[in-house]
Amino acid sequence: MHLLLISGSTRAGSTNTAVLRTAGAVVPSGVTSVLYTGLATLPAFNPDDDFAPLPSAVADLRQHIAAADAVLFCTPEYAGALPGSFKNLLDWTVGGGELYGKHVAWINAASLAAPTGATDAHASLARVLGYVGAVVVEPACARISVGREVVGTDGQIGDPAIRTQIADVLETLVQHLSATGSGSGESLDER
Repeated sequence: MHLLLISGSTRAGSTNTAVLRTAGAVVPSGVTSVLYTGLATLPAFNPDDDFAPLPSAVADLRQHIAAADAVLFCTPEYAGALPGSFKNLLDWTVGGGELYGKHVAWINAASLAAPTGATDAHASLARVLGYVGAVVVEPACARISVGREVVGTDGQIGDPAIRTQIADVLETLVQHLSATGSGSGESLDER
């Protein structure tokens, strides 16, 4: 089973990216994962460019999504919505169809003290994922508040309780995929 991890943040010290780096370290046995790192390289979405040959960064994104059995997102909220760069990534997925029928979940890492706790961003993410036909695995979507102080120099979260919460999200997602027969067990390199 292969899991794609996509952060909605381009920030070097992002807690959202730290959640996903940690997820990659605690995936259940038999699961491979890859953290998508091309968010900042995607060109601005233009429908005129959504034809072959695609810009190389877009082709790479679509290849990663197509190779995954499921996608786990973690995104901050900017100005009451999804960050522009992350919305741009999602816009590039509409024409390709790779997210159609793909099982997805997200972790909300925002502090409860944040103005909206990133609920507006996640509501917008749910709308977009519904539009592209992704299958949102609701039991695997979770709020796990992560402060910058728990992120180590390796970019991962060291706090055992938070690591357990992240592992629980992954286990729920994997159990769902197994129950629906959606996991192929192949990694990007094997396809």
